[in-house]
Amino acid sequence: MAPIPTPSARPDDAPDAYVGLDASAAEELARARGWSTVRALPPGAMITMEFLEGRLNFEVEAGRVTRCWSG
Repeated sequence: MAPIPTPSARPDDAPDAYVGLDASAAEELARARGWSTVRALPPGAMITMEFLEGRLNFEVEAGRVTRCWSG
């Protein structure tokens, strides 16, 4: 039987620190700080409500991060 995968850990990082950054620079920084999944979304995008511990979500408008949250 295969082992149960271990979920990604949430890095000790403040999501608000990404607001105002260029989207590609913010994604690169987030991955360097340990986020396993980084997702960029347009404002008002429909998304699923499942919470993933190691995921960082960016709301991006005109190439800049306008909102950021984990999960």
